[in-house]
Amino acid sequence: MKVAVIANTSWYVYNFRRNLMTALREAGHEPVVVAGHDDYTDKLRRAGFECHAVPFSGAGVNPLRELRTIFALRQRLRRLGANVALTYTPKGTIYTALALIGLRVRIIANISGLGRAFVRQSWLTFATSWLYRLTLRRTERVFFQNADDLRLFERLGLVETAQARLLPGSGVDLVHFSPAPSPETDERSAVRFLMVARLMWEKGVCEYVEAARVARRLDPRLHFALLGPPESSARQGASQPTLDKWVCEGVIEYLGVTDDVRPHLLAANCVVLPSYYREGVPRSLLEAAAMARPVVTTDAVGCRECVDDGITGYLCRPMDAQDLAQRLLDFAALSPEQRAAMGRAGRAKMEREFDERIVIQRYLEALVGPSAAGIGAAAS
Repeated sequence: MKVAVIANTSWYVYNFRRNLMTALREAGHEPVVVAGHDDYTDKLRRAGFECHAVPFSGAGVNPLRELRTIFALRQRLRRLGANVALTYTPKGTIYTALALIGLRVRIIANISGLGRAFVRQSWLTFATSWLYRLTLRRTERVFFQNADDLRLFERLGLVETAQARLLPGSGVDLVHFSPAPSPETDERSAVRFLMVARLMWEKGVCEYVEAARVARRLDPRLHFALLGPPESSARQGASQPTLDKWVCEGVIEYLGVTDDVRPHLLAANCVVLPSYYREGVPRSLLEAAAMARPVVTTDAVGCRECVDDGITGYLCRPMDAQDLAQRLLDFAALSPEQRAAMGRAGRAKMEREFDERIVIQRYLEALVGPSAAGIGAAAS
C-alpha cells in the first residue's frame, strides 16, 4: 500500500516517524512524506523517502490560507494515489479528513497530545472539539498516547470506542538511546539538571527557572541547563532576550538547539520537564529514561505516564515552582548509588512499556485491518 505520512513539518517526520517509515518499507509498503518543507526534507530524501510539500502554517488561523492548505493536501493525495493517510498533529488530522471527503483513502490518526487548546477552557477548546467531532467520524483508527485523552474524547463524543486504541506514546528507540553511567558528583561537581523542550510557557520553562533560583539559594553548586528552540514571541514563551537575561543572572546555562540530544543527556544527572501543556507522552522524558537518566516531571496528563514516582524519578504539582524545587532538592540529596538505581529502574520501565517496536507493530497491524479488504488506490 502507498502510505502518506502527514505532518506539519518534515522535522517532525524525520525525528519522530522515520523508524516507522523504515518498518513500513521493509514490510512491503510505500511510505511517502507529505509535510511542510524545511531543512529536514532533504534529509528524508537522502534516507530514500519520497517527499511532497504542503504548506502547513503552524499556529496560523487565517481562513483563506488554511483553506488553501486543505485544497493543496487534497490535490497532493489524489495525485499520489495514496491508500492510507497517517496523521499526527491536530491540523494534520483535521485537515486530512476534510481534504479526503469523497475519496476512498483510509485515515489512521494519532492524537499526540491536545496542547494549548485544552490547557484552559476557551473558544479554541470548543472550536477544536467541534472540528474533531466533525472529522474523526471518517477516521478508521484513532490512536491515543495516554488514557486521559482517550477517556476525554469518548466522554465528549469525539470518537467511538470501536475506533480508539491506546499506544505507549510514540515509543522510544532503545538502541539509539542506550543506557550509560551518570556523571559523577562530589564536593566540587554538583548535580546537573537538564530541561529539553520547545521553550513555550506551557512546557513549564518559567517554573523550571524559578525552581532553579530557589534550589540554588540552598545549594549554589547545583547546575541547571535548558536545551531547545526559543519562542519568537515573549507572549508565547522564552524568547532569546529572556534567555540572555537568565544566563546573565547565572541561574541557567542555555545550550541552544541540537539534532542529537544524546550528548546532553549523557552530561546530565537528571532530566526535568514541568509541563502542563496537555502532552501526549513527552518524547524527551522517554529518551532520558532510556539512557538511564531519572526524570522529574509534573503529575499531569501525559507526563505522569513516564514516571513511577519515587522509583524512576519524581512527580511534582503542575505550575508550582516551589514543589518542583523541593523535588529537585530531594533528588540532589540522594546518594550516587540511589540515583543510579533510579536510572536503571527508568530504563527497565522503557523496555517494559515504551519500546518503539510496540508502536510500530500496532501500525503494521492497523494497516492490514478489516477496512483494508476491497480498498484499492485512491480515486484520481
